[in-house]
Amino acid sequence: MFARYMDQAADGFFRFMLGQHAETIIASAFHEPEHSLSYEYVTFADLGGEFVGMSSAYTGSQLRGFSDQPLERAAGRNALRLKCMHTLLRPVFRILNSVADDDFYLQGIAVRPNLRSKGVGSTLLSDIEERAKLSGSSNLCLDVAAKNIGAQALYARRGMVESSQWPNTRFLPPLFVRMTKALFAPKYRVVNHVPLH
Repeated sequence: MFARYMDQAADGFFRFMLGQHAETIIASAFHEPEHSLSYEYVTFADLGGEFVGMSSAYTGSQLRGFSDQPLERAAGRNALRLKCMHTLLRPVFRILNSVADDDFYLQGIAVRPNLRSKGVGSTLLSDIEERAKLSGSSNLCLDVAAKNIGAQALYARRGMVESSQWPNTRFLPPLFVRMTKALFAPKYRVVNHVPLH
């Protein structure tokens, strides 16, 4: 389920990277901790006991500590393809280097097509924003395909603004737009209310 939603969120990028077995590879890696496709950073939207959407998000400092090993192990005989694609697409992956340690990065969000514009995505975004604030992050950020005007409009309605484009050159049109929202996390968080006498 996660693998299908993640590939949907990435506009087929994972299928391109990993080939026809992308869903199986991602599903296998999902069960291992401390990498960008781990269960640890995923939230599912549930409607009547059925998963109808998902989000994957983490802090910039968590991103720096991620390992490629779980995905490479899950890729098995496709590991060579994964390494070749990673080398070929290294310039694209550099966009992640610009995620600050105190940013909360939304890697992907996807909703079942027949439930789009029904509030599922907004519910997931509200959850992500709350998690971002609780983590103490300064900003919520994401990268969206430059051609995905609908998603950009949704994020703008949620208070996000375009902060950069990639590539940032006059010779090529942008492929991705970075959108950011400043978070005003409370300095203090009540963990357990204890009356003081």
